Amino acid sequence: MSWRAIRRAVALGFALAGVVLRYWILRLRGALTMERRALWMQQSCRGILRSMGIRYQVEGQPPAHGLVVSNHLSYLDILILSAAMPCFFVAKSEIGDWPFFGHAARLGGTIFLNRSSWKSATTVAGKMSARFKLPIPVVLFPEGTSTDGRHVLHFHPRLIDPATSARVPITAAALRYVMDDGTPERELCWFGDALFVTHLVKALGVGGFSARVRFGQPRIYTDRRAAADKTRDEVVAMRAQMLRP
Repeated sequence: MSWRAIRRAVALGFALAGVVLRYWILRLRGALTMERRALWMQQSCRGILRSMGIRYQVEGQPPAHGLVVSNHLSYLDILILSAAMPCFFVAKSEIGDWPFFGHAARLGGTIFLNRSSWKSATTVAGKMSARFKLPIPVVLFPEGTSTDGRHVLHFHPRLIDPATSARVPITAAALRYVMDDGTPERELCWFGDALFVTHLVKALGVGGFSARVRFGQPRIYTDRRAAADKTRDEVVAMRAQMLRP
């Protein structure tokens, strides 16, 4: 592990302690509404990104409600999107078992999905429908997994259905990682069988790293398959545009 990674690991430890402290201060100030949980998560993620030396740039207007669908490059996407806007995530149930981060995600209002259970998908759809009534968007990664960034995978329409059924706006979001030294984006993506700890050490040791997130225009869709296909095409187009100077 490089000295840069060690310094940032120490800074990350202090940032995580700050997350806990901020949570207890929040509890002392009143009821933990879902909106306040999302704001706590946003403040926490901003602090974690600072500790890791990760800059982020927001392009376009983050939505205030509805569903956001995004490509997925790594667990860092959660920090970046949450820093960009108060939001709730739909995430695989395994994340709920991660030390510290799983508990923090649960406190922040994350909706967990057991991908092998039809009943879980039905439950998640119901929770998403309830969240759509709040002035906080729900974020979904319809690829179903993180990738190396070379291609945006097929968007699964199953969990887009609650948004099309409720006629709430759906906003496409495109994420891209940019290293200051020109290292390919793939090197900082977390995919395949890569270990979390190994990837985290790599992320902490990167010389200069920024993340860009671009939001499209909110649109109402009435068909989940059309919504999945059109938002994927929009994400692909936005990622291509983000490569241009």
